[in-house]
Amino acid sequence: MSTAAVSASPGRVLADLLPASRVRDVALVLGGAALTGLAAQIAVPVPGSPVPVTGQTFAALLVGTSLGARRGVCALVLYALAGLAGVPWFADGASGLSVSFGYILGMILASAAVGALARRGADRGVWRTAGAMLIGEALIYAVGVPYLAYAAGIPFATAVSVGLTPFLIGDAVKALLAMGLLPTAWKFADR
Repeated sequence: MSTAAVSASPGRVLADLLPASRVRDVALVLGGAALTGLAAQIAVPVPGSPVPVTGQTFAALLVGTSLGARRGVCALVLYALAGLAGVPWFADGASGLSVSFGYILGMILASAAVGALARRGADRGVWRTAGAMLIGEALIYAVGVPYLAYAAGIPFATAVSVGLTPFLIGDAVKALLAMGLLPTAWKFADR
């Protein structure tokens, strides 16, 4: 088996292609949290919704997929805790608790799921990547929408209409980007 085939074998994620060390893992976790915080600043308001469209969910799913479940969860927990402590890197430079904090909690869960799926090779093919991203997005909404309903004091059906439905097209675009990006990264790793 060639070195390239070993590097891309299931059981590994993209981050595992870097030389292993604690310094690497700390840098990856810090970088994953920072990437998520930067991507959250790409925010487009949605009329009638307290939740903007952001790059944050895409970054969180990429972090989980490329770092693996353990490091991905650490990065997203760091992102959440730093934001709660006052770092202004939630959507639109916000920090602290808000009606959209449930989506951040969902991102932690989603990063664990997509990271575990990536270890099983879900990020190496276009359709498997799409499936992993859709599972991740579903987990984000499974936590974010009920939290939105509770925190905003609105009926669940209203939370679905303002916190899920307007975002489906954007999430499809994010899945398409991941479908191209992750398998392509593995193809380059194979060279």
